Amino acid sequence: MTISTERTLAADTNLSWLVGNARLIDLSGQLLGAHVAHAGLIMFWAGITTISEVIRFLPGVPMYEQGMTLLPHLATLGWGVSRGGEVVDTYPYFVIGMLHLVASAVLAAGGLFHVFRSPGILYNHGGLVAKFHYEWNDPKKLGLILGHHLIILGLGALLLVVKAMFFGGIYDPNLGDVRLISNPNLNPVTIFGYLVGMKDGSWNLLGMASVDNLEDVIGGHIWIAAILIFGGIWHIIVRPFTWLRLIFPIENGEEILSYSLLGLALMAWISTVFVGYNTTVFPAVFYGSERLVLANIQFFLGVLAFLGYVWHYWRFRQANN
Repeated sequence: MTISTERTLAADTNLSWLVGNARLIDLSGQLLGAHVAHAGLIMFWAGITTISEVIRFLPGVPMYEQGMTLLPHLATLGWGVSRGGEVVDTYPYFVIGMLHLVASAVLAAGGLFHVFRSPGILYNHGGLVAKFHYEWNDPKKLGLILGHHLIILGLGALLLVVKAMFFGGIYDPNLGDVRLISNPNLNPVTIFGYLVGMKDGSWNLLGMASVDNLEDVIGGHIWIAAILIFGGIWHIIVRPFTWLRLIFPIENGEEILSYSLLGLALMAWISTVFVGYNTTVFPAVFYGSERLVLANIQFFLGVLAFLGYVWHYWRFRQANN
């Protein structure tokens, strides 16, 4: 049996550049290549930006006055800083930047391979390769894909936990120094209270961004990591329930893309509040106290992602009418 596609959702539009990777949703091999290549681009941006900031970094001048983008994040993670947030060593930043560049090269090679050398539709190649093929109306295979994504996200959250608790610690603006977070707060009432804006027994307009101590921050990441990893295993083992498929019917990749963009928009808007008002996660010593520009960038990135959700969901609805 050979799977073929006579038509993709890129058809019937004069704005193909707006369709993006949706033109590849029926080509499992090509879409995989694009997915890997995009990851390579992200890694390349992170690596080259970090290296360029290391090169032009001026000791003794606050990072926010130098227009730094990524070094403040690395400093917040405790790399290369001492008491008072003073940067004493930029070599860790250089190493991290180079690791991202090497990773970007590997991912780019993988993306190019899948685009130009591997079969456009993985199923047609047969053998082990065919096992990685997917159909959008196959809930079991989509659960397998979603599950692995969730596990990887959970492991990413755990990396922050491990760094904060065991490998050097992270910068605590309340202390003005880097320290280990040896007793993270795992109290579910406190941690999940942030989701509904509850802080110290009263409602706070900032919601999750009202967190003011690193014990709660790291405890929240432990909870998130556990939920993501457990959820990933669940989706790998258990097929989506029928009632859930009625609420979120999955008909094609365009619909899944729209849901993903909606989630991305939500994360961008949540981070907007953190960037603008939270000085525990975004210390003023690295980011400054006037952060309206940074917050606006996050907000408009969220708007862009939301418009992408509307666009792709509309295309999904058009294709099914």
